[in-house]
Amino acid sequence: MTLADVATIPDLLRLVAVPVFAWVAVRDIKTRRVSSAVWIPLSLLGAVLLVWDGWLAWTAGGYAWTYDFLLPTAVSLGFVVPIAYLFWWVGGIGGADAKALLVLALLFPVYPEYAVGSWTFPLTTMPVAAFAFTVLVNTVFIGLAAPIFLAVRNAVAGRFTGVMFIGWPVSWDAVPETHGRLLETPDGPSRGGLDLDALRMYLRWRGLTLVDVRDDPDRYRDPATLPDEPNPPTDGAVTAAVRGDGGTAFEAESADNGADSAGDDVETDADARASDGEDEPPAFDDPWGAAAFLEDIDGSAYGTRPAELREGLEVLATTETVWISPGTPFLVPTFLGLLVALGYGNLFIGPLL
Repeated sequence: MTLADVATIPDLLRLVAVPVFAWVAVRDIKTRRVSSAVWIPLSLLGAVLLVWDGWLAWTAGGYAWTYDFLLPTAVSLGFVVPIAYLFWWVGGIGGADAKALLVLALLFPVYPEYAVGSWTFPLTTMPVAAFAFTVLVNTVFIGLAAPIFLAVRNAVAGRFTGVMFIGWPVSWDAVPETHGRLLETPDGPSRGGLDLDALRMYLRWRGLTLVDVRDDPDRYRDPATLPDEPNPPTDGAVTAAVRGDGGTAFEAESADNGADSAGDDVETDADARASDGEDEPPAFDDPWGAAAFLEDIDGSAYGTRPAELREGLEVLATTETVWISPGTPFLVPTFLGLLVALGYGNLFIGPLL
């Protein structure tokens, strides 16, 4: 048998989602960014195929309309869609992840069926054949492998800490190119530290690199060194361009304008302290200009608070190796969950049937 011997035309057209989800999974790993434009054609295709399937089930009548189409479609759209929105609303997944689940609910409301040789896939089905629900279950099931992998990796290296299930150590100079969240504060490990995208936004806003911060942390703790005309912070993506002028261009311009800045002709608190032989850093109303940054940008830096940004900068200014949580590129388990669903079915319930 061939695919077309069993599959309906709508089911065959649905397979276009496989290479698309493979591509967005790769994008999620590399950039943690997926354009919303990716989901528009899949959503339109899903809507057309949903109507097509409904018409086929209606013409088949009775049982096919109620149990093979109406009930699983109601579960897919009435359960998976609200769950995706809830996960996004509480911050458990990103916007692209939620859109992927919404698209799957629309594109795969019922179980497809494909034949390869003497095999018919998926190998197992469900009492209520809501295929999008199966993909969701598989995604969560596969996603649970991430903390297990991290724990094993850290245990093999002899790293036994309270955050070994959610992160691993990296050198400070890898942080600007790393996705995830800092798991350290000046007071010790933390499960909810600074978002590294927010860190990149801050550095770009100031026109700094992490090297600049580490070379002269006392200088940049002083909010007087904030630029008069900050750079666009971007969205914090690793691939965005970064200015590495150390803020000097901004400071020199401010000095020329007579502003109280940290240019070459203006003495900062850090400079005065060094000349007096003091070692303790001064107390600022807004250390690092964290609050000023968050107030100035258009929107939110992924929910970052000034205290989180300050604590993260204090750690990164002096620590050689830091623990970070890479997070889970959710579209990867989603893609794998889709593949498993197409080949086997529901990883959790299938073995029980």
